[in-house]
Amino acid sequence: MCRSIKTLRPPAMPQEATEADIRAAALQYVRKVSGFRAPAAHNQEVFERAVEAVAQATAELLDGLEIRGAAQRVS
Repeated sequence: MCRSIKTLRPPAMPQEATEADIRAAALQYVRKVSGFRAPAAHNQEVFERAVEAVAQATAELLDGLEIRGAAQRVS
């Protein structure tokens, strides 16, 4: 899909993902899907709504994941 989106869950990421991390991943996803790096003015609102929706879904996903055995792994 989009190689610049990084894994945001432990143990791939040593600390908890920040709101900025989540928004950056959402922005990369929306850019990839839409095919626009920056939308034209007439598409700006829908582009931003999509970024916010993806960021919200990502935050809910990360909050709900149960990572088993993460404490036992050594980096």
